Parts: sequence; structure tokens; C-alpha cells
Amino acid sequence: MQNPGTATPDRFPAQERFADGAQYIAGRLTKGTSGHTHAVVDPATGDEVLAYELAGTDDVDGAVAAARRAFPGWAAATPGERSDALHRFAAVLADRAEDFARAESLQCGKPLKLTREFDVPGTIDNTAFFAGAARHLQGQSAGEYSGDHTSYVRREPIGVVGSIAPWNYPLQMAAWKILPAVAAGNTIVLKPAELTPLTSLLFARAATDAGIPDGVINIVTGTGRVAGEHLVGHPDVAMTSFTGSTAVGKRVAEIATATVKRLHLELGGKAPFVVFDDADLDAAVHGAVAGALINTGQDCTAATRAYIQRPLYEAFVERTAALMETVRLGDPFAPGTDLGPLISHVQRDRVAGFVDRARGYARVVAGGEAPQGELTKGAYYRPTLVADAAQDSEIVQSEIFGPVLVVLPFDSDDEGIRLANDTPYGLAASAWTRDVYRAGRATRDIKAGCVWVNDHIPIISEMPHGGYKASGFGKDMSAYSFEEYTQIKHVMFDNTAVARKDWHRTIFGDR
Repeated sequence: MQNPGTATPDRFPAQERFADGAQYIAGRLTKGTSGHTHAVVDPATGDEVLAYELAGTDDVDGAVAAARRAFPGWAAATPGERSDALHRFAAVLADRAEDFARAESLQCGKPLKLTREFDVPGTIDNTAFFAGAARHLQGQSAGEYSGDHTSYVRREPIGVVGSIAPWNYPLQMAAWKILPAVAAGNTIVLKPAELTPLTSLLFARAATDAGIPDGVINIVTGTGRVAGEHLVGHPDVAMTSFTGSTAVGKRVAEIATATVKRLHLELGGKAPFVVFDDADLDAAVHGAVAGALINTGQDCTAATRAYIQRPLYEAFVERTAALMETVRLGDPFAPGTDLGPLISHVQRDRVAGFVDRARGYARVVAGGEAPQGELTKGAYYRPTLVADAAQDSEIVQSEIFGPVLVVLPFDSDDEGIRLANDTPYGLAASAWTRDVYRAGRATRDIKAGCVWVNDHIPIISEMPHGGYKASGFGKDMSAYSFEEYTQIKHVMFDNTAVARKDWHRTIFGDR
């Protein structure tokens, strides 16, 4: 359903805000030195939002040097001091919430109601969480585990972290990378996607205004091949955290291996949505449409494969197609818009290619085309439902990253769980049932980092996010993320001179 609405005139003044450049190094905006420019484009209209100079390797070197200079002082700050700074940071973000919401909608094409109600509040909440968590970086209790020796564990920051964030949730992904790193005492250089740097730059500026020292948070906006690879391979970067496709994640891992640095990867997903025959069908239908279309399907945890037990299959297909037809496409800044464009025409054409190829072996029940009329300038694609594809087909096995839901039937519970696990990915999943035993089995046996029951998509700051299998390893959010951004040191004291002498006598005799 098309609903162009009326655009809000003051979308976001990007050219004015970033006139000094799109690199943020040591507390100030600068221009990139690569000699190449790039344009941020509004995917809803195709209009240029900001032209900026891309980062080159010299900019990466400068950002890493700034982070390295800032590290000793920031690492030496007490947990309470870092906590206070992050609390101030959360307050600054809250004061600027509308700026962030508009910038995110403009560069990504997300409906403004989504960025106002989900992306920005989630980021503020995540900042407040890590402000508190910064005071709870605990090791283990001290004790005598070997004679008269006392041992304890220190949890220490790693150093300079080099992170790469994707274009689908640029603000939230910047926060997920930056917050646990700096809460633990590290400094960071973040490379956002060159398509969507605006909110990462605003985020770093807000941190400086909140009193976080210059150089603790740095942003370099460049291509993956130049800025990204140089950052990952930099000898002064102690850890790399990457979110993106599994294919690029493999390349990141290859580069990081050369310098034997810590690695955290959150990669692709192909989330199963498993509906058992006792489920609330209406709830499942609404959950599938919301879970599949969140952020126009550009979400690694989006519901992409719906497995419906045979008695509910045809009714689910019919009702889901009908509900998809009511979804309103339109200007992201118009109040009535439910679904915005994809990030670019390139991505729109990629999604369309998956659906067009599927017509030869499956049934396209709803959507399957770009809208006509007033939305043709944008990268829009209608919500799409595909039924009756084979389990081993491309559209079932590959990550599409668009507003496409594939529906397949299953018979036994065993088959439903087996099919849910039958892709290389394991980031998220959901199970829909009113039977507590079925729910318990599904949450145990589905191999994914998150399994929802009778819901799909919600996340909370207190709980971890990360994948199994080809979806990567390591956790974002929650106290578990500190395991990624800290290193553990065993400290051991010899409490008596006699003990030391006896130990030496054991090794060397009475010398």
C-alpha cells in the first residue's frame, strides 16, 4: 500500500553540520585525506545529503595515534569516573534525541517514528546501562589456592580497539561498539559505513560535549578496502570488532590474524520463525510481518524463514499476505509511513533479483515488485511473501536483507526444529507455541544466539546479542560484552620468604 504523505521540510541540515569534514579525530571534525569524495544519499528520494572527503590511511593512522595517546589516562580513570562521564553522555544524547532521529531517518530511509521510538531511545538506554556497568568490572575473589600463595584476577582494558559498523543500524551499532569498549577503559577508532556516517559523527561529538576526553572516541569515514582494512591490520590496534556480512567477516578475520589481535564478529543471519500447530495464529501472523519488515528487512535478526506446521500453513500464508498488503510505504518523514526504502537502489535490485529468480521454483504470494508512482525515485520494494520454496533453494539459504519472508510447511516437531537449524547461520530465531514443553525444547535445540518465544525482534541492554555458527562469535550489549573488551591477568603473591626458599629448593636443591 503506497502512502507518500507529506515530507517534513526540515529533515536534517547535514551540509551545515559537517562542513568541517566527516572524520572525527582527537575531539574535532576534519576532512579526509584520501583524495576521493563520497556522497551520503537520501534513499527515499535519491537526493544528495552530504558530499565529503573519504578517509585515507593517513587519517586512520592519525585516529589510532590519538586513541593510543588517550589510552593511559582513560584506562587509569576509576570505574566511578568513567561511569560519571557515561551518565553525562546519556544525558546529552537525550537532549539531542530529535537530531539523532532525523539524521538516522535521512541517511537510512527509516520511518521517523521508528528512529524516534526504537533506534534513539535504545541507544540512550544502552548508554545508561554501560554507565552503571562500568562500576562492576569485577575479577574473581582473592584466595590461597597453592600453599602460602595468594592469587587474584585483574580485569584490564585491552588498549586501542578498531571497530567497523554496518549501514543498517548505524547509530545503534556505533553505540554497541563504543560503549562497552570505553566503559572498560579502552579507547576506540570506529569506521562507520561510508553510506551512513552522520549519526556516528554526532555520537562522537556528543561524547566530547559530555566531557569524555579527546581521543577516547574517534571516527574515520572511509571505504572498507582502504580505511577498514588498514584499521584492522594496524599494529597499534589491539582488538577488532566487526559487524557485517559473513563474507566480509572472513576477510576481516584473515587480516586480523596477521597481527594476532583479539577479534569479535557479529555476522549474517537467516532467522527461522517456527510456528507450531497450537500457536495463536493471529499473534504469529502479526509477529511475522513485524519481524520480517523491521527496518525494511535490513536486519540480521529479521524473520526470514517462517516454518509453519501443516495444519496452520495455508491460513498463515493467506493472512500474512493480506496483512502485508496493508503496510504503508512512503516518505520516512511522513507520520503515516510504516515502511521506508532500502538503503540504495543497488540493494533494492539485489533483493528483487532473489525474488525474480524464485519465481521459477516458488510461489510469490504478495509483493515482489517496486512500487510505481511518486515513490519511483526512492529505493522502495513492496513487502513480499514467497511460499512453497524448497529448503535447499537460494531464497531459503541465502541472506536477502530486504522485506521478503519465505514460508515453508513442516509436519513433525522434529522436522520443524531440524529445518530451523538447516542453514549456515545462527544469530536469532523464534518459536510460537502455547505448550511450555514445546517451547522449552525449541529454545534448547534451535542453534542460535537468541531464541524468542511468541515474539520476534525485541532486544534489551541487559541481555547479550551475538551468534552461533557462521553468524560469528562474541557478544554485544550486556555485561557479557565486557568479556570481549577486557583481558584477564592472574596475579600471585608469595606470602612468606620461607615459602619462596622451599620452592627454589624443590627446583635447585640446597644451593
